[in-house]
Amino acid sequence: MTIRLPEVVGSIVEAGLSPHPVDRYLELLDPMITWRDLRAKVVEVSRPTPRTVRLTLAPTRQWRGHRAGQFIQLKVVIDGVRHVRCFSPANAQGRSETIELTITAHDDGFVSTYLRDNARVGDVYGLEQADGDFVLPDDPSSPIVLVSGGSGVTPTLSMLRTLVASEHTGPITFVHYARTPDDVAYATELGALAAVHPNIDVRLRYTRGPDGHFVPEHFDDVAVDDADVFVCGPTTLMDAITDHLGDAHPTARIHSESFRPAPLVVGDPDEPASGELTFTTSGRSATNDGRTILDQAESAGLSPASGCRMGICFSCVATKQSGCTRNVLTGDTDTEADKQIQLCINAPVGDVEIEV
Repeated sequence: MTIRLPEVVGSIVEAGLSPHPVDRYLELLDPMITWRDLRAKVVEVSRPTPRTVRLTLAPTRQWRGHRAGQFIQLKVVIDGVRHVRCFSPANAQGRSETIELTITAHDDGFVSTYLRDNARVGDVYGLEQADGDFVLPDDPSSPIVLVSGGSGVTPTLSMLRTLVASEHTGPITFVHYARTPDDVAYATELGALAAVHPNIDVRLRYTRGPDGHFVPEHFDDVAVDDADVFVCGPTTLMDAITDHLGDAHPTARIHSESFRPAPLVVGDPDEPASGELTFTTSGRSATNDGRTILDQAESAGLSPASGCRMGICFSCVATKQSGCTRNVLTGDTDTEADKQIQLCINAPVGDVEIEV
């Protein structure tokens, strides 16, 4: 059995500082001093197009890096409310000292518009580790086709930069759809890469110009047979390309990515809820019915502090003393004892003891 001293010390410190995790106290001194939380400071800001902001972030020591194409969850506090959005790093993959995000402000994008208009050097945001399986093959040997639309350019650019950094010599076609030439945030770099590397073919298409939106003829001279095709962008673009390739080029291996919300998962749908939920502070208990701990606590006549019920305000944090819980947003389970969890987005899996 291996005992990890930092984790043990961290648990002891957190227990002594209840009811809040130790990072809630450390951030009063400096938001970049953290014990568990992953955060990042903005060290550079630019606005390459009227609709985009490019942030260079310096993450805290917990950052484990990313694979090209993956996304991170960025946590931004606006008027006292924490908002979480997914963005893809544009860096080549690895554990770099900084993270590059280029964020497009959409008409209905509250957070993206806020960042475009207000992001400044010195701002600190919360992060989650990189995630997602929209990634390059470990040893790419087939032709690579990267297709993006709008803000989908960042994961495909990360892939292109990674292939260049690894001196990949196979054919790479990079197709990007934007409204106009002024909306291409990486136009200069893409042109330079194509000029230097003869195996890279960059094609920029403008939906408000003569090219229009995707039509099958756009791929007439693209080598997609037996290729790995990566598509990221608006749903209409991804669906159109996927349908076309599936019919006309069945040997193409299609990989796609979008940030559609995942359905909530509470328990295993094939297994009924079981176990006892014990509220140790109040001395009450309830038979687990599969709902979130917050919902079951309220049904038991308790009134724990709570706010948004979406996992973004962190007002319903309590210590789980023992047992297994499942995050209803991600489906991830957790068995760590004496750990701070959010009641609104965690459901018991079997017997659970919680300080409520």
